[in-house]
Amino acid sequence: MKTINITLPDGKVFNLETGTLLSHIAEQCNLPFKPVAAIFNGVSVDLSMPVTDDGTLSFIDPASSEGISICRHSAAHIMAQAVKGLYPDTKITIGPATDDGFYYDFDCEHTFTPEDLLKIERRMEEIIRLNQPFIRHLVPREEAIKLFKQLGEDYKIELINDLPDDMVSLYQNGDFIDLCRGPHVPSTGAIKAFKILSVAGAYWRGNEHNKMLQRIYGTAFPNKKALQEYLHFLEESKKRDHRRLGKELDLFSIYEEAGAGLVVYHPRGALIRRILEDFEVREHLRRGYEMVKGPQMLKADLWEKSGHLQHYAENMYFTEVEGTQYGLKPMNCVAHMLIYKSRLHSYRDLPVRYFELGTVDRYEKSGVLHGLTRVREFTQDDAHILCTPQQLHAEIAAIIEFVKDVMNVFEFDFTVELSTRPDKSIGDDLSWERATAALETALNTSGFPYTVNEGDGAFYGPKIDFKLKDCLKRSWQCATIQCDFALPERFDLTYIGEDGNRHRPVMLHRVILGSLERFLGVLIEHYAGAFPVWISPTQVIVLPITEQQHTFSKIIYEKLIEANIRARIDLRNESLNFKIREAQLQKIPFMLIVGAREVEQQSVSLRLRNGQTQPSMSIEGFILHVRETCRLELKHLAPYHITT
Repeated sequence: MKTINITLPDGKVFNLETGTLLSHIAEQCNLPFKPVAAIFNGVSVDLSMPVTDDGTLSFIDPASSEGISICRHSAAHIMAQAVKGLYPDTKITIGPATDDGFYYDFDCEHTFTPEDLLKIERRMEEIIRLNQPFIRHLVPREEAIKLFKQLGEDYKIELINDLPDDMVSLYQNGDFIDLCRGPHVPSTGAIKAFKILSVAGAYWRGNEHNKMLQRIYGTAFPNKKALQEYLHFLEESKKRDHRRLGKELDLFSIYEEAGAGLVVYHPRGALIRRILEDFEVREHLRRGYEMVKGPQMLKADLWEKSGHLQHYAENMYFTEVEGTQYGLKPMNCVAHMLIYKSRLHSYRDLPVRYFELGTVDRYEKSGVLHGLTRVREFTQDDAHILCTPQQLHAEIAAIIEFVKDVMNVFEFDFTVELSTRPDKSIGDDLSWERATAALETALNTSGFPYTVNEGDGAFYGPKIDFKLKDCLKRSWQCATIQCDFALPERFDLTYIGEDGNRHRPVMLHRVILGSLERFLGVLIEHYAGAFPVWISPTQVIVLPITEQQHTFSKIIYEKLIEANIRARIDLRNESLNFKIREAQLQKIPFMLIVGAREVEQQSVSLRLRNGQTQPSMSIEGFILHVRETCRLELKHLAPYHITT
């Protein structure tokens, strides 16, 4: 009998008979976990696979990221089996694992309801209790097509026809069979904790010209505790959903009659945005940036020169004026280069830092639009720095520090990612190498750990992305730095060097908050609408107990306004408890309660939005308290001036 050598991660070698099942090897390894699959010679495989060659072997822990993904993909198969059992006329399509669960798309005449999802979940529980083994069949393409034709599964036939291989991988559990390359858990009983979550529409293969299917979402975890933690996270996410809070706090709306992905700011939302903008302007001016402003649309010839027409046109809007084609700007860089080129620059002028709160328009498919975080028109805190190659490192380092300072103000942690040259790009190899090296050097000097995202740079240069983490540990793309040797070349940007000759500057594209719309959406969810005092649209509300205190309450209100504190006064003929409850729902940081004692003592009683009360203080003392609170919230980033 032929034998084979199997090497484990710890160096231990098993000499085994050829054809030994991986599951049998696992039983001999005294593993601290029950594996769901294995990695043999670098490839993820089922435990039911017989080993016929020498190789390296490790086993996949169900609690590992790969193990969780395999469990979720297996749960998707079980869900499809349950749906087919309950609704036999349903046609199945695809069902992958995702970062936080799984889904399966179904073509079914019946519209799934929340009650149906409970039925599907119960049927899945029955299948899991049966502990059906997942059995892999490797069959010729024509045999697989014949099988799915008999089953009436047209979508599977379409998928098979797109496969390049002559042999097709199928998986069967019970009487259910599906097209899949695997691997899967050994049996349905390996799924320890799962939940069906929701149903939504999805086009077949994501193409809006194809049929609309029903996508059922679910999730699975290695144990019930992890599942419960995730379900709690989902509930907290729902409470913090910026679309719901935006309506409750009267911040913004997106009207169907106005257009999908177009934000209309209400007074409170517009005020928060203005406070953010003023903060941005102040911080940029402190760091040597100059304010500029470009037009909303430019001739298409300029977009062709920049490369956007060739590489970004599918995300742009175009119009024609007097026979000339124009493009609405998706980015602000082109106008900034025109400003730079409007006069001659010396090396002594550099670096030049242009900053614009620039509104851009980008085409996004309606299916991906989401509140403030994915829109078709948004404003970026966009800047372009033109510098000598020798200044590049210092400028990148300064931007990194800028990002760190600002994220500290908003209490965000962040991770860093370096994205390299994509397949569709402009510029020569040497320029890309120099740009990538500059970003790498700055990151290494900064001490921030980072990962490399191969091929995801901008079409004109590599980039650093800062992905902030909110209070629920969700990741959001906001700040970015892009290093660009290509566009200065295309626009023939120059400066006069020390040697009296013309030289080419390097351009850094960068944003700090990124899209103000997205950042505001993230802020709403991060703070659950209870903004820090410095950014709250209403910082203080004055609440007289009875009409007898109206006169003194108006005096307090006027002093607050004179002190540039954003204040309101509630003189309605309502009970104090009603007014307090309403102010808490509006998440106003400070409530000043004014009764007979406060009038007599010429003081105010302070109540916080969390229900806590503070000792009485003078009006002047309270104004100082608001200022000090704002100063501390800003982490001493800059002297604080309250914006009215």
